[in-house]
Amino acid sequence: MYQNKITLTPQEILEKDFKIDTRGYRLKEVDQFLDVIISDYEQFFSIIDSLEKEKAELLREIMTLKQDLRNARMNAEIAKKSSTDTAEFNNLDILRRLSQLEKDVYGRNDNND
Repeated sequence: MYQNKITLTPQEILEKDFKIDTRGYRLKEVDQFLDVIISDYEQFFSIIDSLEKEKAELLREIMTLKQDLRNARMNAEIAKKSSTDTAEFNNLDILRRLSQLEKDVYGRNDNND
């Protein structure tokens, strides 16, 4: 995750000790500020974890949708080929029937004359 890019953890901030100097900062103010920073870090880690899980879920959904799209395209190709084959078969069947009708009609007229 991003933890290798983040220098401090909330625990490291909590456990950090500063040397006290005669003209140093007020310890209570520093502690309160560090508590706010710790809280922020914990929220950041929580948000990052949540977003990582959401990202993984969305990637899975994308893969599923891509597979569905591939299947739909394949089915469309099959249906298109099937309808083309059926249309060719129907046209051929119609031509055969027409030819047979012509033979029947013209063949009977020739016999009657």
